[in-house]
Amino acid sequence: MARLTVLLPGRSDLAEMRRDPRRDLLAGLTVAVVALPLALGFGVSSGLGAEAGLATAVVAGALAAVFGGSNLQVSGPTGAMTVVLVPIVAQHGPSGVLTVGLMAGLMLVALALLRAGKYMQYVPAPVVEGFTLGIACVIGLQQIPNALGVAKPEGDRVLVVTWHAVEEFAKSPNWTAVAFAAAVAAVMLIGARWRPTIPFSILAVIAATVVAQLAGLDAASPIGDLPSGLPVPSLAFLDPGALGSLLAPAVAVAALAALESLLSASVADGMTVGQKHDPDRELFGQGLANIAAPLLGGVPATGAIARTAVNVRTGAGSRLAALTHAVVLAVIVFAAAPLVSKIPLAALAGVLLATAIRMVEVGSLKAMARATRSDGLILVLTAAATLALDLVYAVIIGLVVAGALALRAVAEQARLEQVPLDRGDHSVEEHALLAEHIVAYRIDGPLFFAAAHRFLLELSEVADVRVVILRMSRVTTLDATGALVLKDAVQKLNRRGIVVMTSGIRPGQRQALDSVGALDLLRSEGREYATTPEAIRGARTYLESAGVMPSVPAHKPRTSSEETLR
Repeated sequence: MARLTVLLPGRSDLAEMRRDPRRDLLAGLTVAVVALPLALGFGVSSGLGAEAGLATAVVAGALAAVFGGSNLQVSGPTGAMTVVLVPIVAQHGPSGVLTVGLMAGLMLVALALLRAGKYMQYVPAPVVEGFTLGIACVIGLQQIPNALGVAKPEGDRVLVVTWHAVEEFAKSPNWTAVAFAAAVAAVMLIGARWRPTIPFSILAVIAATVVAQLAGLDAASPIGDLPSGLPVPSLAFLDPGALGSLLAPAVAVAALAALESLLSASVADGMTVGQKHDPDRELFGQGLANIAAPLLGGVPATGAIARTAVNVRTGAGSRLAALTHAVVLAVIVFAAAPLVSKIPLAALAGVLLATAIRMVEVGSLKAMARATRSDGLILVLTAAATLALDLVYAVIIGLVVAGALALRAVAEQARLEQVPLDRGDHSVEEHALLAEHIVAYRIDGPLFFAAAHRFLLELSEVADVRVVILRMSRVTTLDATGALVLKDAVQKLNRRGIVVMTSGIRPGQRQALDSVGALDLLRSEGREYATTPEAIRGARTYLESAGVMPSVPAHKPRTSSEETLR
């Protein structure tokens, strides 16, 4: 119960909303104007229709604004989510999408209660950049049928659908639709450079709608009839028998909603001074939004980076702005549905084409590609997987490759270096004799599964000595594989008549060594020492007992260099 209380809105949220309401209301109105064509376009692209996009923007936008963890986040239907929903619609129909959204919402609430939001920081930047680039490509390709004025071909693979749409257009060109899409996209892209504060998307859509109506252009197919209001909440879409088959898509939707929402909230923090979102509360708010949206016919929602950026740039300071955006869209749904229904689909396609182009940050991509070969590889693989497979597989592939390359880089830091014996208080003759029979190695860095094999090969090459001293005080990581390799190396050297002694084993390393029996092997022979000087004296004692070294008086004092050597 205490955990749930932390995730709920508090008095501080209300205080923030009272600080400068006029500025927040103006920002919310601006975002609503930008969000309207996007909500309509993403609703159409998802396969559930423009009304689903509007319902999502209103319901999910309001709930995420109130319960989310960011003061500046704007939520609603997004292009990334649309990419995931298209194959779900093709396979399970609209009811399947609504069920998936409900299940994903419950999963997000569970993630919030489990405090999983902090793990977003472990997603590497190349994965995010490649993911975004892939999404932009998919969104752009999804708009080709509407931009060309042809019926959307069957299928859930965007490359195949796009190819069939081009073939249909070649048979019967619809240049009116192409002109609308190209004009709207051009106005948005050029206008954004000329006057970034002006919402050219809505102006271009209004102009295209007016031209289509006045000129009576039948080739510019409109959205079609929209309900003048939100439907009554219902669970009629829920089929308990289909829950098992929808579990995997629901996990994909929940993962994407979490990833995109937390990424968007982080972007908002970076654009401001003093703002910091609560990742767990953000997941909680998105969970509630995705539970409620399907009940009113909406598609799954996430935090929307583009709308959030507009919200920040127009001066929003609290969650009142995002809430205002949802209220304004609700008013449009109730009061202007007949007008909205006349917007040409090609004009919405132009809006989304421009959005996809603006998602590609060329400077960031160049910087990432120049950073290291590994970063460039991860980016390209993630983008290609997004385009060819789906978003969840793309992120998984990106994370796996990034993890493998990171492990390789860490493993390469492991070093096995021969170090000279301390001359101490031995005579020149004694030291020379010690050096002939004792070799000391210092292990630097991690000794774990990725570096263990190379370590074993290097250590096994030791020859022509009687004692090997392994100095382990600088080992940073030791796992079960590293412990097994160490034990194996000790046994191989022992079989060759070489005694192995260790020094500086840390408390944190003992569990791994003990679990595989390596510690018992060393202890049974009395060959584990706290410090390197003690190991050297132990080695000398062994050599004396073997008749290799002459004995020295036991009372001989130790030098300061022996005391400090580790």
